[in-house]
Amino acid sequence: MIRIIVFLVLIALAAAGAAWVADQTGEVVLSTGGWRVATTLPVFILGLGIVAVVAIIAWSILHGLWRMPARIRRGRRERRHARGRHAITQGLLAIGYGDSTAARQHAEAARRHAGSDPLALLLNAQSAQLDGNREGAQRAFRAMAEREDTRLLGLRGLFIEAQRSDDAVAAVMIAEEALKVSPSSPWASQAVLGFCCAKGDWAGALSILDNNQTSGLIDKASYRRQRGVLLTARALELETVDRDLSRESVMEAVKLAPTLIPAAVLAAKYESEAHQVRRAMKIVETAWLSQPHPDLADAYAHVKLGDSARQRLVRVETLAAKTPDHIEGALAIARAAIDAAEFAKAREALTPFIAAPTQRVALLMAEIERTEHGDSGRARAWTLRAVRALHDPAWTADGYVSDRWRPVSPVTGRLDAFQWQTPVAALPSDKGPAIESSPFEEAMLASRRIELPKEAPSVPPAKPVEPAAEKPVEPIKPVETAPAAAQDNTPTPAPAPVEPASVAPPATESPAPQPAPAESSPTAVAPLFRARQDIPKTPPAPIPAVIPIVRAPDDPGIEEDGTRDEFSEQIGPPKAQAGGWRGFLSRWSS
Repeated sequence: MIRIIVFLVLIALAAAGAAWVADQTGEVVLSTGGWRVATTLPVFILGLGIVAVVAIIAWSILHGLWRMPARIRRGRRERRHARGRHAITQGLLAIGYGDSTAARQHAEAARRHAGSDPLALLLNAQSAQLDGNREGAQRAFRAMAEREDTRLLGLRGLFIEAQRSDDAVAAVMIAEEALKVSPSSPWASQAVLGFCCAKGDWAGALSILDNNQTSGLIDKASYRRQRGVLLTARALELETVDRDLSRESVMEAVKLAPTLIPAAVLAAKYESEAHQVRRAMKIVETAWLSQPHPDLADAYAHVKLGDSARQRLVRVETLAAKTPDHIEGALAIARAAIDAAEFAKAREALTPFIAAPTQRVALLMAEIERTEHGDSGRARAWTLRAVRALHDPAWTADGYVSDRWRPVSPVTGRLDAFQWQTPVAALPSDKGPAIESSPFEEAMLASRRIELPKEAPSVPPAKPVEPAAEKPVEPIKPVETAPAAAQDNTPTPAPAPVEPASVAPPATESPAPQPAPAESSPTAVAPLFRARQDIPKTPPAPIPAVIPIVRAPDDPGIEEDGTRDEFSEQIGPPKAQAGGWRGFLSRWSS
């Protein structure tokens, strides 16, 4: 609205001016040299206006012609820049959805139209990486590292390529260079920190960690935990070299990270050597409440030097009572009970975990059987079961399982990566077990050894067979009795091997433990593993692998040649026709 009013006002002023000029009288005379021009005032003013307009138009044309090359160059540059931006956008999108061919084409277009654009260099490097062209990617990243605005990005790309080539030295050198350019770079600080930990430069690692905390890369809680990890690693390394510095480091580590298991174990050891038993027990108890661990239980058991095995057992029971129903507590009690010869208590501790035992549970049960009864058969059965048992927790980091704790992951170099947990490969799945339990192992673990008094008479062979005769007669399957007959120390197979009550030992054999009669125990008892002296002198004849087919005397058998069928001969394939003059004569005669 305001623009319309201003326009109308200007038109009114122009009209008023034109009317004033038209009302003016008089003449304007221009005289120069030998010619003279005379005109009226309105005509003169109109002529001046026309001349001014022509001059302005001429100036505009000349100025446009003068600046036309620059405008052409600028327009061409803008069009190339627009095409380059379009190629960069489409190339990055192609990289996003994994089209390497389109990404390579757009990268080439971006290099032609916008070669100096940082995004064009990034697109070129990314497309080379997507194609697997490491040399091209390295060239692009080197070009980016030489520029001031893309130096850190180029170093990052070169670092990744060095890692892919397994060139640890080049990767660390690039990370150190990037750390000089940007001290707050998280990937560079992590790489240099892992390298310092790998070569044992704990002072350098602690300085980098302090720099990370100052730069704000990690919070205070993470800083305390990671510093405790580094101090623990230094204390473990200097345990046999510089005990004073090791003790100082581990005591500071326990204050920073009281739940760190290696720090608590080593600190408890130093406190125990200094006769600070209560302080050592408190350190171990704090870590145990956070994460029970066998090293903590062992340190707690030996916290007081010179104690007997029974005193250690009492102390371990006190520690296990702080985390009831935990398997580590039960394993610690069983270990201490075996050392103290309290086998009943060891069995009681392991009873809740026998149904689905882990490897350590099975091995402890095997040790109990071997140490308490000298039963090598049941010990071997538990050892075989340990092979197929569930895995116990271990120090695991990024899928790598280690036999000891480490400060950094050997896979990614991440600090404080190891955790006490069950390996991923040992987790339960919906698939069945690869190795099934054998019948012999189940029989050995199903029942205990039954020992009869020495003065007890041997059971007559006819008496235990009577209950089996009352049952319905079933066909005997030799295949089912094969597992029982495969053992060289088992009794002679009987028609019903499932029930041990129906097996009668020979009268010539030496006395051996006998199962209870079928009348007294309705449940079937597993076959017993007898001593080596009960092996018969003449082993039973082995079952032949192939059973020959024997014909009866009056069986005529099957005719080998078979009956002759005239129809099958007629419809059989025709014979080939002879060639040459013989074939011609045969066809002519037919």
